[in-house]
Amino acid sequence: MTIDHESGGPVWMQLAQILRDEIATMPKGRMLPSVRTLVQTYGVSDGTVKHALAELRAEGLIVTYQGRGSYVA
Repeated sequence: MTIDHESGGPVWMQLAQILRDEIATMPKGRMLPSVRTLVQTYGVSDGTVKHALAELRAEGLIVTYQGRGSYVA
């Protein structure tokens, strides 16, 4: 999936949905791509990626460890 910057909807919400779909096919404990990788892959800012990841954490879909990354919960 790709981000539609012209859709009028928040980009972080689009990214969160893309990541939700990916997480659904990943095994528990699998590491997600780094913030830097997600920025480069989707052409968004690091703030956008961090906002999307914060939403996924709030939903209980991922856990993040400082200095180690984010993992499927």
